[in-house]
Amino acid sequence: MKLFWVLAVAAVINGCMYVSGSAEGESTMHVAAIDVGQGLAVLLEYGGRYAMYDFGPDSVGVVDSLLARGIDTLEWVVLSHNHRDHIGGFLELAGRGVFVRRLYVGPDTAGGFFRDSVLRVARALGTPVDTLLRGGNVSFGGGVNGSADGECPRFEVLWPASYLRVGENRASVVLLGKFGASKLLLTGDLDSVGERHLLEMNPTLSAELLQVAHHGSAGSNTLSFLSQVSPKYAFVSAGQGNRYGHPAPSVVRKLNLVLGDSTKLYRTDLQGSVRFELSPSMGILH
Repeated sequence: MKLFWVLAVAAVINGCMYVSGSAEGESTMHVAAIDVGQGLAVLLEYGGRYAMYDFGPDSVGVVDSLLARGIDTLEWVVLSHNHRDHIGGFLELAGRGVFVRRLYVGPDTAGGFFRDSVLRVARALGTPVDTLLRGGNVSFGGGVNGSADGECPRFEVLWPASYLRVGENRASVVLLGKFGASKLLLTGDLDSVGERHLLEMNPTLSAELLQVAHHGSAGSNTLSFLSQVSPKYAFVSAGQGNRYGHPAPSVVRKLNLVLGDSTKLYRTDLQGSVRFELSPSMGILH
C-alpha cells in the first residue's frame, strides 16, 4: 500500500481555491491558507471548531475574514515567531468579538516589541499563554500535551528544541499535523539551517501537504529537505508582486520537481486563499 493525500476536486468558491477529497459521511479537517498578502495565516477547522497557525500582518483584515465566516471562537492560536507578517493580525483582536481559548508561542528570543504587544492583547482577551517546544503537542481534543480524542487531528511540535536558543526565522514553531493517513507540515519561516536540524532530529519526516517555508524564500526550502518531506501538495503564502521576489524561481523549480506536477503547487499570490480538505482514510491507495 502507498500513502497519499487525495485532493480530487478543485473549484473556485467565494473567490477561494477549494481542493477536496473526502469520503462521504467522514469527518474531515479543513485547512485554509488565507490570502494575507506578504505574510502567513492558516485557518484550521475540525468538527465545527477552529484554530489558527499564525495570524498574518496587521491591516489586512484577518479578523474581518474570521467574522465573515461566522467564527467567533478559536480553540487555540499558534504564533510561529515574532515577525509582524505572522503575528500582526493578532494585535487587532481586542474588542472585535473573537475569543481565543489559548495562545501558544515559541521561545523566539527576537522581536521583543511585537511579542510584548501580543502578550498585552492576550491579557486583554483573558487568554492563557503557553510556550511550545519540541515534544509538545496541541489538538482539537485538548490543550498542550493533551491526548487526541479518537480520530481528532493532533499537531506535534517538532521544532525548536528546548536546549537551543534561537531567534528570528529559525525560531519558527514547526507543527506536524496528523489525521489518520494524512499529514500536514507547518513550517512558518524556518530557514535552511533550521531545516537541516529538523531532519537530523526527524530523519523519516514526511507529509502529504506542506506549507512552504518563508513564503518560498531561497534561504529556505533546500532540495534535501523538500525531497525528504516528499509532499504530494504544497502551498506558498506570499503577496502578489512582493518586493522580495517570493516565491523564488529556484524554489518553484525544486517544488515542481519534488511534486512531479506543477498543478499541485498552490500560491496565494496567484490564486488567493486556498482551502484543502484532509480525510483520515482517503490517504490510503490500494
